[in-house]
Amino acid sequence: MKAATPAEHDPVALVEIIELKWLMAGEGLRVHVERLQADPAYAQQTLAMAETSPHSAVRRLAGRLRTKLHLSAA
Repeated sequence: MKAATPAEHDPVALVEIIELKWLMAGEGLRVHVERLQADPAYAQQTLAMAETSPHSAVRRLAGRLRTKLHLSAA
């Protein structure tokens, strides 16, 4: 049986992860959705990069996801 991740319990978090993926793609950065949900170290690194984005929408979204994925600030 597969363990559920926090984003699987919250469909809004998954939608926000997909939004982050596309916003960061616009900045030339790839986001692996499943890995972001399952690998806390990858999620920390990805959200830390997003939080340094020149675009405020990306920074705000990264902050919301950090809370929803239960990750501490880097």
